[in-house]
Amino acid sequence: MKKCLLLGNGGREAVLAEQISKGYTLYAIMPYPNPSIVEYVQQSHGTYLLGDPFDKELVKKFVQEQGIEACVVSQDNLLQEGLIDLAKELGLQTFGPTAKGAKIEWSKTYALEIVEKIAPEMVIQNRAIASQEELEQAIAQYKDDSFVVKPEGLTGGKGVKVGGIHFHGKEEGYQYAKQCLQEAGRVIIQDKVEGREFTVMAFTDGEHIVVTPTTFDYPYRFEQDKGPGTGGMGCLSFENGRLPFLEQSDIDKCAAVILDTIHELNRESLEFSGVIYGGFFKCKDGIKFIEFNARFGDPEAINVLNALETPFTEILEQIHTKTLSPETCKFKKNYTFTVYVVSPNYAIKSSKEPCEFTLNTKAILEKGAKIYFASTKQIEGDQYVSVGNSRLFAIHASGKTLEEARQTVYQAMENTMDEKLSYRKDIGEMYEH
Repeated sequence: MKKCLLLGNGGREAVLAEQISKGYTLYAIMPYPNPSIVEYVQQSHGTYLLGDPFDKELVKKFVQEQGIEACVVSQDNLLQEGLIDLAKELGLQTFGPTAKGAKIEWSKTYALEIVEKIAPEMVIQNRAIASQEELEQAIAQYKDDSFVVKPEGLTGGKGVKVGGIHFHGKEEGYQYAKQCLQEAGRVIIQDKVEGREFTVMAFTDGEHIVVTPTTFDYPYRFEQDKGPGTGGMGCLSFENGRLPFLEQSDIDKCAAVILDTIHELNRESLEFSGVIYGGFFKCKDGIKFIEFNARFGDPEAINVLNALETPFTEILEQIHTKTLSPETCKFKKNYTFTVYVVSPNYAIKSSKEPCEFTLNTKAILEKGAKIYFASTKQIEGDQYVSVGNSRLFAIHASGKTLEEARQTVYQAMENTMDEKLSYRKDIGEMYEH
């Protein structure tokens, strides 16, 4: 059985670990023992190492000692730092772009330049700012806070701020943009548009793509989409792979842009394979581009990988042999539903104090739901503790209807965890009937 190394330790990596362990022997390097990843490593009779996955010498030594043959990376900063480049140098079969390919995520101006070239009608009016003077001129063109501030680098899905939602008034928006400019040397000021946001992800072998079911993410911390932006508080997808407000033609347009982007990135050599994530708006005047991610979204990965009918390890082989196609990469006709559970302070205030909590995992599993741990490690038994300030764990279910999947998740969460833990209770409400 092929030996596969997984780098990273979030909820996205937890579901990847599950999928990889079904067909390969799983190996992992992570800074703390994520309970889900540990479980799947052990189930597949692999080995994990507690250490820094950014340490290339450590990774190289582990790969050589364990005889590892494949490597999966889907964490933004690991991709930016060239861990796929290292895996390629070591002769491994890889899933994920090189640092050069991942530039479409860590440089928003680079991504915009590509889309302006291949689909200018999708680009929202924007200004790439590189100086204080340019910033003042850009802000002066707005009468109010009807603009969006986008940092240049990686922000874990939390850096983009929208006028009237994340900041109020021109001055507050200006100050945030100024901060971004000072930190990265560049910032993007973009017109605010009205529309429905959605995600289109696609597997790619560098030549072909297969579009996954489209997902709807809940990025705001509190019910009714209030509060600060987060890495995602929940996510859902539909049995036909399409959200109710989308037409197939909408998805086809996004897929065409994604495919052209892949070809642009791979013009000289194979810099991008794995999965690409496109964020879009459906507006009255058509589909508009938001951003690219060079990896799975989180929690979107949990939904998409649970919707897979074709084993994920078969898709890894198709990507390796460049034989990926919709005929060989199939998805189930079901609904998927995910809710993230967080500490009370998540996205509100930074706290160095770990959050200890109890979680009855056995009861949750008995109610038909799945658990994917993220920034959490196990103390003993049902006792867990947070690691850092990110999300703790996700609860997921699939079903023949959205209500079935939704009820499975929320019923599984009742009386199974500490009351101090927090989660949104309105995920999927607008789509219930």
